[in-house]
Amino acid sequence: MGGDRQSVKTYVPTEQKDVWRDHADELDMSLSEFVRTMVQAGRRGFAPDDTGDSEEAASEGADPGGHDLERGVRAALESGPRSWDELVEAVVGDVEDELEATLDELQERNRVRYSGREGGYVLTDE
Repeated sequence: MGGDRQSVKTYVPTEQKDVWRDHADELDMSLSEFVRTMVQAGRRGFAPDDTGDSEEAASEGADPGGHDLERGVRAALESGPRSWDELVEAVVGDVEDELEATLDELQERNRVRYSGREGGYVLTDE
């Protein structure tokens, strides 16, 4: 990536922004830096060759599903020692956030809907 920078805007629910800001604060990052880093990490999990960092991604231990457990553990430990339960909470929280964002996106694209009658999320006919 060169020195030139461009602005990118996105609109997310207030609750999501609050979660991102809290996580960025935990990692001592600005919100912009956090979003950029998370987007790049997510892209690495889906298509390493598209990021320009495929060699780096392979060496960092990202699993095929795109969830980089090692990075999450290391990030959680940057603020100091954590118990097993605290580490589980930190890692699971990231997965919950990813699940929520994915479900929101699938619902926006009408691929999934929530049905109380059917007991939860269901695929649509599309």
